[in-house]
Amino acid sequence: MFDSAACVFPWVQKWDFGYVRRVGVAVGAEILIGGLLVSVAALAALARVLSIPYPIVLVLGGAAIGFVPGLPHVELDPEVVLVVFLPPLLYWAALSANFRDMRENLRGLTLSSVGLVLATMAAVAAVTHALVPGLSWPAAFALGAILSPTDPLAAGLVMRRLGVPRRLVSAVEGEGLFNDATALVAYRVAVAAIVGESFSLGRAGLVFVAGAVGGIAIGLVVGWLIMAVRRRTTDAQVSLTISLLSGYAAFIPANALDASGVLAAVTTGMYVGIRGVPVLPAPTRLQGVMVWDILTFLINAVLFVFIGLQLPSAVEGLAGHTITALVSYALSAAGVVILVRLAWFFVVPYIIRAIDRRQSQRARRVGARYRLVLAWSGMRGSVSLAAALALPLTTEAGAPFGPRGLIIFLTFAVIFATLVVQGLSLPALIRLLRISDDGAEEREELRARLAATHAALAHLDELAGQEWTHEDSVDRLRRAYEYRKRRLGVRTGKISDEGYEDQSLAYQQMVRAVLEVQRVTVLNLRNEGEISNEVMTRIVREFDLEETRLEI
Repeated sequence: MFDSAACVFPWVQKWDFGYVRRVGVAVGAEILIGGLLVSVAALAALARVLSIPYPIVLVLGGAAIGFVPGLPHVELDPEVVLVVFLPPLLYWAALSANFRDMRENLRGLTLSSVGLVLATMAAVAAVTHALVPGLSWPAAFALGAILSPTDPLAAGLVMRRLGVPRRLVSAVEGEGLFNDATALVAYRVAVAAIVGESFSLGRAGLVFVAGAVGGIAIGLVVGWLIMAVRRRTTDAQVSLTISLLSGYAAFIPANALDASGVLAAVTTGMYVGIRGVPVLPAPTRLQGVMVWDILTFLINAVLFVFIGLQLPSAVEGLAGHTITALVSYALSAAGVVILVRLAWFFVVPYIIRAIDRRQSQRARRVGARYRLVLAWSGMRGSVSLAAALALPLTTEAGAPFGPRGLIIFLTFAVIFATLVVQGLSLPALIRLLRISDDGAEEREELRARLAATHAALAHLDELAGQEWTHEDSVDRLRRAYEYRKRRLGVRTGKISDEGYEDQSLAYQQMVRAVLEVQRVTVLNLRNEGEISNEVMTRIVREFDLEETRLEI
């Protein structure tokens, strides 16, 4: 075609059609990425309208998009999830974790992150090995390891929206933070057996302990180095860039040294979370929270859409199985995953109570209603799918790894079942059990704000007598903190209201109205060319910060 065109249009001969093809591929990739982001935004907005956790809507939407005729097939490289997407998610989750609740619930967290993962892996392996003809023990254990880690995002969103006590939210999120490490180490041992390496229980235990200790050690070293660098960094953009790369700085070296990259990233995040607040300047912390909130939402949203898009791939390569058999395998795998978790939360606590009768242990007990919610919050997600897709194509002898397609299908089926069935029914279960916020977190916040305000007033008294302070400035600042102290006192019940809260709300409404007038004035000056866009942005940002302070 191009030769005949060149006869009529000689300048066509000068075209680099390889370049044209490359441009076409690039444009196609841009269209695909743009379409994916538009889909994420639309599905997330739909989830908000329907009051459904957005991971569920994203998975369903991705599955629907995956079967649209004519659309290109999207392959999800497991390395992208495990090396590109996972480290920042782990780092930020650890950075913002509730350290006190995790410390108080350390035993339960350890049992769930290790014991429950291994119990789930063993149960899934036993059932699928018995049920699926020809499924070897190494393949069955690989499937069990793949299905054992939880993804707490959907459950956490439901719990926060319904005002579940903080202790439950911390338990679910803490478990999801650490069980990936156990599952991925077990997965690595099972895959080694698949490709022909010798297996022994002692060697598997040694690999697990070495990986865990190595990951924690690397995470501590990287965390210390990051804080040493950030202490000497005054530029907010540079400090934020270091923050965004911190998860990778821990995860990648740990993986290269056969240690647990998951534990390395989590340890680094926890170290920086504990040590970072006194070191980092306020503008850096404010920018960091905003950037991380957007980044983690986008990463999670894209991952859940990708999970749905993998459905066409999940049903490929299953020609040797009937639909009836596939459905029975999927229901069995999902049922085992759910039932093992239910049994764990209703059997293990009583074993612990029988062994440990100390008063301190009794204070940590969780009632049956709370345990049922925890047991029903075991959704699976992106880590499971990435591990399934990372299974080898062949064994060490070069023979095709036959069960690979079936394992991918069963993984998708369990992710789908737990996200949709458990995710959609969890709100109804919470309402049925009448579990609501106990107000502990709000009371703690008010106490902390009041203590900080008292400290500020005491320090103002110390500053008042110094030469460099001005009496008017000190009085103005003292009045502001006295106002805050009275308002917090009303909210804590230490000061009678006497209409003060109504006055406070009226004051906030008045300040917001004045700030809005100022914003409009500055915007009009920009539109009329009196000031630059940069000046307008800087001034409006100050108004926004002032309005945000009204919530304190």
